Amino acid sequence: MEPGDAARLGPGRAARALPPRLLLLPLLPLLLGRGLRAAAAASSGAAAEDSSAMEELATEKEAEESHRQDSVSLLTFILLLTLTILTIWLFKHRRVRFLHETGLAMIYGLIVGVILRYGTPATSGHDKSLSCTQEDRAFSTLLVNVSGKFFEYTLKGEISPGKINSVEQNDMLRKVTFDPEVFFNILLPPIIFHAGYSLKKRHFFRNLGSILAYAFLGTAVSCFIIGNLMYGVVKLMKIVGQLSDKFYYTDCLFFGAIISATDPVTVLAIFNELHADVDLYALLFGESVLNDAVAIVLSSSIVAYQPAGLNTHAFDAAAFFKSVGIFLGIFSGSFTMGAVTGVVTALVTKFTKLHCFPLLETALFFLMSWSTFLLAEACGFTGVVAVLFCGITQAHYTYNNLSVESRSRTKQLFEVLHFLAENFIFSYMGLALFTFQKHVFSPVFIIGAFVAIFLGRAAHIYPLSFFLNLGRRHKIGWNFQHMMMFSGLRGAMAFALAIRDTASYARQMMFTTTLLIVFFTVWIIGGGTTPMLSWLNIRVGVDPDQDPPPNNDSFQVLQGDGPDSARGNRTKQESAWLFRLWYSFDHNYLKPILTHSGPPLTTTLPAWCGLLARCLTSPQVYDNQEPLREEDSDFILTEGDLTLTYGDSTVTANGSSGSHTASTSLEGSRRTKSSSEEVLDRALGAGDQPVSSRGTRLVFPLEDNA
Repeated sequence: MEPGDAARLGPGRAARALPPRLLLLPLLPLLLGRGLRAAAAASSGAAAEDSSAMEELATEKEAEESHRQDSVSLLTFILLLTLTILTIWLFKHRRVRFLHETGLAMIYGLIVGVILRYGTPATSGHDKSLSCTQEDRAFSTLLVNVSGKFFEYTLKGEISPGKINSVEQNDMLRKVTFDPEVFFNILLPPIIFHAGYSLKKRHFFRNLGSILAYAFLGTAVSCFIIGNLMYGVVKLMKIVGQLSDKFYYTDCLFFGAIISATDPVTVLAIFNELHADVDLYALLFGESVLNDAVAIVLSSSIVAYQPAGLNTHAFDAAAFFKSVGIFLGIFSGSFTMGAVTGVVTALVTKFTKLHCFPLLETALFFLMSWSTFLLAEACGFTGVVAVLFCGITQAHYTYNNLSVESRSRTKQLFEVLHFLAENFIFSYMGLALFTFQKHVFSPVFIIGAFVAIFLGRAAHIYPLSFFLNLGRRHKIGWNFQHMMMFSGLRGAMAFALAIRDTASYARQMMFTTTLLIVFFTVWIIGGGTTPMLSWLNIRVGVDPDQDPPPNNDSFQVLQGDGPDSARGNRTKQESAWLFRLWYSFDHNYLKPILTHSGPPLTTTLPAWCGLLARCLTSPQVYDNQEPLREEDSDFILTEGDLTLTYGDSTVTANGSSGSHTASTSLEGSRRTKSSSEEVLDRALGAGDQPVSSRGTRLVFPLEDNA
């Protein structure tokens, strides 16, 4: 067909007459554009899929690496504990006493800390500073939009502007830095509970008045003396230009509170190994157990001190008394919660058949004891105080209801947990010296802290001992006072309180100083315990169940029947009536209600309570021919109640003597006795044979060794 023919046919017919490939020519640009866009879209989708896959793969690799680092960090501490245990065995085998197991754990922690700090490569480039100038506060959780994907970040703490460029880039060092709550919620409960559960009640309650004075009044005195001295040190640092940030008076008092928490674990371990004087052991152990509880409540009260007005760090009488009220409220509430939990556990183990299943019984005992700490913390109280008194209550009541297997298991379980937790904390102390990123080393503050601690401990021990000796028949001798002064080591509790809050400059300086104080006291003072015992002529190799001899220089024994003796007897009777009253109430009512021992409630409660008495009294009580268990008599042998005679001499426990025939009697036999005293009569018996009592194992030989 010619072109002219097409022109003659007209435009419509001409278009239909054209070949198909010529008709597609006008559409070619449009088709090419769409194809290119489709190809580009397909290529973009494939690239996005590849990018997403690569990101997922990278995330999986990071998760695997994080899991591997977590395993390595935990393995590091397990190897540290293993090495510590083997070295402890070697030291015990060689009878080496200049270094305790906690000191070993700290040394091994230091070595590992040096290796991690200087022997592992840094992984830089992971951190980037983002500015959020529109926000006026920090958020605990942040959701960050990164290219359409949201990532969650959690708050770790504040970083001072001068240290932004020196943030730690070593992931391994970050992994071995634990959350402070791990120490409080996991490691501290078994340590504190074991202290209460393994308490030797006889010597503890015999020195309870002195222990309470040292723990409460002494800790408060030490706190305020150290706090005021450190405030003077801070003022000096400000004058010489070594204070780069704010440090308030309340911060100094807080430091005085946390550093007043003594932990003479090294000294007590050596005392236990050498069988040192039991009363000195009881004074040190009782003070350290209770003053940990006092220190943590005292520090919480200082933190709660908030005066009215603009100056929140000035003295305000109303705020001061409010803090005192908070102290009393927290302590009493925590004490009540711990005791109630122990009572509930005792009732559950008494009125159920759990003793038929020792595994379930042990598991319930463990969970109830540990939950006391968490329950107190959740209710706003102090878990340390609650779990301590829970342990004492469990030992006095619940322990009697447990099966033989559960008794052994609970004792061994908490002993092992106490050992591992304590050595873990001391290992972490050594490691934290090199891995912790917020250290503030101030030589003036550190030296001032050592001087303040020495003076605070001296003001704590010597004046209180003087006033206590005015009312004590068994005087606290100068050698005991010097040993108590020497034994004021700092340990796990001070460290845990210091590391719990390291956000501010002042708290970071406190933490660093506390760490160095713990190192010094554990290594130097702990290592000098054995020579100090010898130098102070404190007797060792003493049976813990034997009373001290009358000629012990740490005790004053009244002789004769004159006015001084009568006054001594009267003083003893006045000081012992409270414990006799407590024992009578405990033995006649609490023990029968909470345990399978003691007299039947049908004989002690009024007749109109007969139905309740029969419901609460265990059937085993009627069959129990010896209701006093070994733990019971820890409370009841008050020396002023016993008169023991042999030969031609009569010896009372308060030291008076006279001429009588061989007999054994009770001074209280001239009055109407309660059922508890009748039980004591039967336990002591009569005759010219050696007299012994279960639990206290008082033994009076027939021959006179004088």
